[in-house]
Amino acid sequence: MKVVVLRYGHRISRDKRITTHVALVARAFGAEGIYIYGEYDESVARSLDHVAETWGGSFWSGWIDDYVSTIQNWKKEGGIVVHLTMYGQDLEEVMGEVSLKDRIMVFVGSSKVPPEVYRLADYNVAVGHQPHSEVAALAVFLDRLFKGQELMKRFNGARFTILPSKAGKIVRETQDEKNNKRDGRWASKGE
Repeated sequence: MKVVVLRYGHRISRDKRITTHVALVARAFGAEGIYIYGEYDESVARSLDHVAETWGGSFWSGWIDDYVSTIQNWKKEGGIVVHLTMYGQDLEEVMGEVSLKDRIMVFVGSSKVPPEVYRLADYNVAVGHQPHSEVAALAVFLDRLFKGQELMKRFNGARFTILPSKAGKIVRETQDEKNNKRDGRWASKGE
């Protein structure tokens, strides 16, 4: 299953941390990459590049100039679009059908979402019908989509890894590029 996120309406003055958090959640919860529509923000781009360099994986990010054509091209290639909105159908009502799809674009708004997005989307999905964070909605949606399996994902090419610990923080630097490519194993000094 290929999953990407489209973050709509990034505003430098308001959305720097939230857009970064949307991208971090997208990466950690199983998406392959994120399209960002809005004001280009060098600090967000640098943050996302730094995360990929430090923590590994092949997650990509990029700014787009036209969200409508990006959505239309995605759909022409056989993908569906899921728009996360508190005004949509209940998550549980559509999750079974959505999870059968091979190519999913998750649309996450920032500023007011134009009515055309509701028409372009194959599914307008609500993770609850109360005001809430788009970061939380994305995390819940992706977790339901991947049935929790995304939490076990290991990222190739990491400079550092975090070892599970009951108390405290255990972060280890990986040995070398060769060891960084091992799937499903911790590649840390001293192991």
